Amino acid sequence: MRKSDFYYELPESLIAQAPLEDRAGARLLCLDDKTNTVDRHFAELPGLLCEGDLLILNDTRVMPARLYGQKSTGGRVEILVERILDATQALAHLRASKSPKPGAIITLDGGFTCRVIERRDELFLLEFTGGSGVDEAMTAVGHIPLPPYIERPDSEADRERYQTVFARSSGAVAAPTAGLHFDEAMLAGLAARGVGHAFVTLHVGSGTFLPVRVDDLDQHRMHAELCFVPDVTVQRIHETRSRGGRIIAVGTTVVRSLETASRSGTLAPYAGETRLFIKPGFQFHCVDALVTNFHLPESTLLTLVCAFAGYQEVMSAYRHAVDQQYRFFSYGDAMFLTRNDEAVSQPS
Repeated sequence: MRKSDFYYELPESLIAQAPLEDRAGARLLCLDDKTNTVDRHFAELPGLLCEGDLLILNDTRVMPARLYGQKSTGGRVEILVERILDATQALAHLRASKSPKPGAIITLDGGFTCRVIERRDELFLLEFTGGSGVDEAMTAVGHIPLPPYIERPDSEADRERYQTVFARSSGAVAAPTAGLHFDEAMLAGLAARGVGHAFVTLHVGSGTFLPVRVDDLDQHRMHAELCFVPDVTVQRIHETRSRGGRIIAVGTTVVRSLETASRSGTLAPYAGETRLFIKPGFQFHCVDALVTNFHLPESTLLTLVCAFAGYQEVMSAYRHAVDQQYRFFSYGDAMFLTRNDEAVSQPS
């Protein structure tokens, strides 16, 4: 398949720039395995689930990973911490008029300092110096790294709204955005209906926003992200399956986590990196239904959704969403899709 197969026209006016006041106030476009498309609201999600179903949520927490500073020469530097290695070292993207060399000292806002150790491909290994660690610097002067299509500075409100209410494991540079629609009241209401939930962790990396640079999707190599599927979640999923319940993934990150942990054909606990690229033709082992936001044209996340619910069906649903003025991307509206194993997975 080609990258261009996953292009769709999207007016910029439909890219959500801020969250709604009510987390559960978004719209919800539903696409079932009979290819019916229905316009709903996210507050109606409980009515689409059944007693005995199990929601799987990604509990990653977005770090205040964007830092600003300057080199000893006075040039400004923007740092995006990609992964914390230990208390004082991190891998990060650096943006500057001229890339700093190993040994260069960067003075951050607030007087924190870090030293460039070396370059590792597109990332830089940084050591935070002066007695301050990575977490301390980010907590004090870090900014929430809003996606590049949100064309405004981050605000204090984003520190709370660009996190899920169940975020607990710090390490992401982007939110698992399908989870942003859930509030405590909805989770409690689902539990009262007999719909349980369990957690995986996938620390979303900045690579999620990188464009696919090749047109032949077989030539694309996915970026690596840390992924954890704990034993307790595996047990809950097996128990749910044995009772005839469905596994509902909240977000594409959950799909990638569970399917990474199911590559042997049977779900098992997993801890490590994943580069799993899901595109049409993929055989799913674990997930029955998916809650997800709308994704960028020609993105790997859109190919995943097409693999799950059918290429023609999903692309048609996206055109419907544009026509009906849905809000797109991280702070936008959502979809609910059931897995469609009978759909044609290739473009006509």
